[in-house]
Amino acid sequence: MDRQRLRAGLRVSPPYAAAALLLSFSFGAVATAAGLSPLAAIVMSAVVYAGSAQFASIGILAAGGGVGAAVGAAALMNSRFLPMGVALGPSLPGGRFRRALQGQAVVDSSWALALREDGTFDRWFLFGHSAPQYACWVVGTALGVLTDRIDPQALGLDAVFPAFFLALLVAELRKGTRTSYGVALAGAALALALVPVVPVGVPVLVASGAALVGLRTRP
Repeated sequence: MDRQRLRAGLRVSPPYAAAALLLSFSFGAVATAAGLSPLAAIVMSAVVYAGSAQFASIGILAAGGGVGAAVGAAALMNSRFLPMGVALGPSLPGGRFRRALQGQAVVDSSWALALREDGTFDRWFLFGHSAPQYACWVVGTALGVLTDRIDPQALGLDAVFPAFFLALLVAELRKGTRTSYGVALAGAALALALVPVVPVGVPVLVASGAALVGLRTRP
């Protein structure tokens, strides 16, 4: 049964893995253009394995922001994994350390597709679905940083992370709730108001903090 569920997760993973390969390739190219060493970019992808957090931090660094602002933005972007982990935890066997290790397989798509109708999660499906994405994420980053002759701006790769965040925003707004619209508008207004008066990176942190309001008011 475990092998069947693992294979089921593997079967539906190719489109997501292909997207991860393309996105991480652009991350590798943009990260090195922003000043990261190839090794640092690859290690970041292997350890962090979170596109939104990585692109946010690189975007801030590329714009001249500090490391603190970059780390803060990454932490806010990844804060969504806290409630996702709480929901997943009861479906994972073992002690805290073992469950924490298993939880590293969580990305947005694997978490959503592994969810059963009764509210529990198919952990083997989760593992099978996430493994190819992780491999492609690291390999794609390596390809991006090793092709150091590529000009990210010439190929439009520097526009990938703004487009990536726009796609996340559109997906959230499609839910059509007043809270989602209010959070998006509040975040945009805060960012626009702060850009002229505060250091680079701070507007992203403050605007991202607006999402906490949505989290607290969500039923």
